[in-house]
Amino acid sequence: MALLDEDFLLTNEMGKKLFHDHAAKMPIIDYHCHLDPKAIYENKNYPNLSQIWINEGTFGDHYKWRLMRANGVPEELITGNGDDYQKLVAWAATIEKAIGNPLYEWTHLELQRFFGINEPFTTKNVKQVWNKANTLLATDDFKPRSLIHNSNVKVVCTTDDPASELKYHKLLKADEEKNGFKVLPAMRPDNLFNIQADTFGTYLQQLGGSADITITDFTTLIKALKQRFTFFNSLGGHLSDHGLNTFHYVTVDSKTLNEIIEKGRNNQTLTAKDVDAYSTALIKELMRLNKQFNWTMQYHVNVIRNANKPMSRKVGADTGFDSMGTQPDIANELMKLFIDMQEEDAIPKTIFYSLNPNDWLQLATGMGDFYGDEIRQKLQLGAAWWFNDTREGMQKQLRTMAEQSLLANFVGMLTDSRSFLSYPRHEYFRRILCDYIGNLVERGQIPDDEDYLGKIVEDISYNNAHDYFGFFSN
Repeated sequence: MALLDEDFLLTNEMGKKLFHDHAAKMPIIDYHCHLDPKAIYENKNYPNLSQIWINEGTFGDHYKWRLMRANGVPEELITGNGDDYQKLVAWAATIEKAIGNPLYEWTHLELQRFFGINEPFTTKNVKQVWNKANTLLATDDFKPRSLIHNSNVKVVCTTDDPASELKYHKLLKADEEKNGFKVLPAMRPDNLFNIQADTFGTYLQQLGGSADITITDFTTLIKALKQRFTFFNSLGGHLSDHGLNTFHYVTVDSKTLNEIIEKGRNNQTLTAKDVDAYSTALIKELMRLNKQFNWTMQYHVNVIRNANKPMSRKVGADTGFDSMGTQPDIANELMKLFIDMQEEDAIPKTIFYSLNPNDWLQLATGMGDFYGDEIRQKLQLGAAWWFNDTREGMQKQLRTMAEQSLLANFVGMLTDSRSFLSYPRHEYFRRILCDYIGNLVERGQIPDDEDYLGKIVEDISYNNAHDYFGFFSN
């Protein structure tokens, strides 16, 4: 069998039909990614494969960086200022050892789909890959906007701080018709949650300045945040995203909450309970705002971030030193939150992602407690996330969603990527989805009906996300 042939990952006849005749043709909605809207707007050619694939300054693919470090590659050839060609050589030497890792398959998918390079990527042919890819990268078809458009992407949702002026989203909005796709902001208020940071007081000033509101307490903070929701909404924002690495549900009265904020503003010592109480109050207000604006609220939970402190100080946060979290009761703590918010009918459309798959069953069953307002699949178990972006991880997520809810309502895949070459991850997911459904047919669990199952595959691939998020409703 050839490497990544037309039926790779497809082990049954129905799965092959579902992929080739249904999934493959569907457009993409990339509702959560980390692409830079400035790079999309400026639309410049990348000078070589390493800069679009491995790193451009401090911006790049930390999935690759982790494997390169595991292979003993010096940091100057990972995030540093080493020679770009030698970086690609180092990646080739790493990928040769990465069999069984999804990056092996993603790397070859990207070489095939974008560059027409079908042979295995090794240190023996790295020069040929370098030359062919760089020649193509110099063409108009390999500018960021063309890469998005030619990948059949209809919506890209970036990740944006509430205080952002969204300069490039404004500029890109004017180019939507010409581009053939939307670039929309998604609010990620991590800085607002980080009350323990030395910079918290300064950040509140920044947020208040963007909203033209002086933030002195929780009431004025939420007033400023509501103004930012209005602003994001005016530019097509329909989602917020929340990195709750850990979470404990703790409530306090308003006087105590304002005292906690005052301590945070002045960089005074905060207890664990203080932080939990502030986070709880903030997430509750964010739920109310998401519900008010008819947005979808995403929770990314149970993560250990920046664990290698010396290296994180050296090369920065979010550079590949993160891992699966181990808070065993985080799903239970989230359910406490949702139980209270259901009392005031303040639960918005919600997608749960946990980096720890041990949480998935509790989240999938827990979300079933909060339906009842005639929104189809209001709560979703999110796509297999980050370290779960594997064949086994995706199969487990699909199986959990199917067994505990309605798989046919699932909003499908996202890239969660900083790279313009990551769209084959949608193909990877769709192949696994089709194979999973085909196996249900093989075992006699569902009917051998291509029309019926093809519609489900098309919905999960694109239609459900189109309808659920409302990107095209105004």
